[in-house]
Amino acid sequence: MRAQQDPAGTFRVTCKIERKAIGTGLVILRVTGQLTGDEVDTLRALLEEDKSSALILDLKDVRLVDGEAVKLLAIQESNGTKINNCPRYIREWIKGEREAT
Repeated sequence: MRAQQDPAGTFRVTCKIERKAIGTGLVILRVTGQLTGDEVDTLRALLEEDKSSALILDLKDVRLVDGEAVKLLAIQESNGTKINNCPRYIREWIKGEREAT
């Protein structure tokens, strides 16, 4: 979980990644909030840790991504990671990323 301090001095969570193992061969990573900057590196590390499992990314509550996040998602999906509940604008961006490479 990441938090950022706003100008008023309060902290707000920008990204939360929950990991849920189902049995011995399936892992679901549920991402909430913003997937940008350091959060992309965190997600990349978690995906690497679970690369021997079948992976599902649940993006239902993702509100903002950046180009690096989209590249990571496109690569992961190409490598067999299933992406569930992907917001339409992210899906279109992933499609465009794939077509560009």
